[in-house]
Amino acid sequence: QVQVVDSGGGSVQAGGSLRLSCAVSGRPLNYYSVGWFRQAPGKEREFVAAIQWFGGDTIYGDSATGRFTVSRDNATNTAYLQMNSLKPEDTAVYYCALGALQSTYERFYKYWGQGTQVTVSS
Repeated sequence: QVQVVDSGGGSVQAGGSLRLSCAVSGRPLNYYSVGWFRQAPGKEREFVAAIQWFGGDTIYGDSATGRFTVSRDNATNTAYLQMNSLKPEDTAVYYCALGALQSTYERFYKYWGQGTQVTVSS
């Protein structure tokens, strides 16, 4: 059974950085593309970034482009989301998800982490 555990969230001031981790067990990470999504209070969940299962190609949502970097370490079965220049509007619960395809759409991801809270204060 595949398990996904998100971690690394916390509280930071605007302009700060955080690195989120996505630890996968039960199956090698290199079987999957990894997506990151977030959901702010009262809003729908939105796409943040994704990295393909082979080749490492990445895509980013508008809110992440230029500030966030998604990466993966297949040797340790862990994916990462490095977030720099954080803004108060980045406050949300962040989710890691695994899927067969790299996509901006939630429906293409099968396994989800429990989420990790990121709070950015001004």
